[in-house]
Amino acid sequence: MSDLVPQPSDVVVALDIGTTKVCCLAGRKNTHGKLEIIGIGKVESAGVLRGVVSNIEKTVGAIREAVEICERNARMKFHSVHVGIAGQHIKSLQHRGILTRESDHTEIANRDIDRLVNDMFKLVLPPGDKIIHVFPQEFTVDSEQGITDPVGMCGVRLEANFHIITGQITAVNNIYRCIEKAGLKVADLTLEPIASADATLSDEEKQAGVALVDIGGGTTDITVFHEGIIRHTAVIPFGGNVITADIKEGCTVMQPQAEKLKVKFGSAIANEVFDNRIITIPGLKGRDHKEISEKNLARIIQARMEEILDYVLWEIRRSGYERKLIGGIVLTGGGSLLAHTEKLMELHSGMSCRVGVPVENLAHGYHESVCSPIFSTSIGLLLRGLNDLAPEKEQVVEQQHVQEPKITPSNVSEEKESSWLDNVFKKTKEWFEAEPDMDFNKKQ
Repeated sequence: MSDLVPQPSDVVVALDIGTTKVCCLAGRKNTHGKLEIIGIGKVESAGVLRGVVSNIEKTVGAIREAVEICERNARMKFHSVHVGIAGQHIKSLQHRGILTRESDHTEIANRDIDRLVNDMFKLVLPPGDKIIHVFPQEFTVDSEQGITDPVGMCGVRLEANFHIITGQITAVNNIYRCIEKAGLKVADLTLEPIASADATLSDEEKQAGVALVDIGGGTTDITVFHEGIIRHTAVIPFGGNVITADIKEGCTVMQPQAEKLKVKFGSAIANEVFDNRIITIPGLKGRDHKEISEKNLARIIQARMEEILDYVLWEIRRSGYERKLIGGIVLTGGGSLLAHTEKLMELHSGMSCRVGVPVENLAHGYHESVCSPIFSTSIGLLLRGLNDLAPEKEQVVEQQHVQEPKITPSNVSEEKESSWLDNVFKKTKEWFEAEPDMDFNKKQ
């Protein structure tokens, strides 16, 4: 590891601590503003249960392994990471804030909005909870409603609706503890479905109204957008692992075999599978092989998938935007790779559906493995980290413009050359001016 260079200021590292995998990505923006992936590290996760850290030592080991693989790929040593958080403890609530300004002649500035946001962090929450994100929605200036950006307006009374996301203090502290034990610092903590939305949704979809459903291993995360604003967030404590557990019970096989059956032969709709197809798997030591009907496998998967989708639709209805989602539903995460999942969602919800792949913001020449819904959260965390760096870079550029230009080595050589030529001309001039004093007649 001694040949690794320190992490440059323009490189951002994202860490997705999931139930089934720990994924580390490193990236930077190229000259065209696109995300360039320079390192990938992905290992199996053992210490996370339903999106929450349950075993710190196992989680730290997985983080270290994923980060070391990514460091070798990127050929640099990381010191800070952007981390995602999920789990059943995540809750969201709506709150209204009011700010009375001193004068109606001065324009509303960003500091006024910051004061409103900071007031939201002082809300009294149930014991053990803390605020993770505060998102302003519509503003009201002196009874003028429906304002999305009040900066530059004049008014005394500034009001705003806020979407506030909370989580358990212990769950947040456990993530910080794992990162610190792995020898890293937390640059920022982001709710995973919000990061996934940044990677997979377009601005048009967010404006039209869309629900992002991230089906992971331990949780299913939901984010509802309308008119470009986050309206609802929720985390359901079910994911791909409960489907694997059902296959293990229903087909009486071991869990690794159940996972392979789900990935290779699984289908979310039983009617899409032929009746006479049989899957043969090896038996335990000294026992005969086992034969499983692909149709029965699909029936087991479809029953559990329909249950998960029922929870998703219930959350969408609870948001109050079920009839306003012109963009329909976007599926992402590892669970969306299951065959015919988007078709089942369309049949179940009556809305249009597509699978979201996080390639829209990637630069050309990205690795093929990154072109998967599995990396939606990681790439979203990278994008948010790079956006946080942008203001700092602008300040650095402004400072560089103010500084006086320095003398470069080429300028120095040019100065030396010009001074040498001046000396030659000066000596030649002196020699010619001295010639008239010479007496040529004496030699004759």
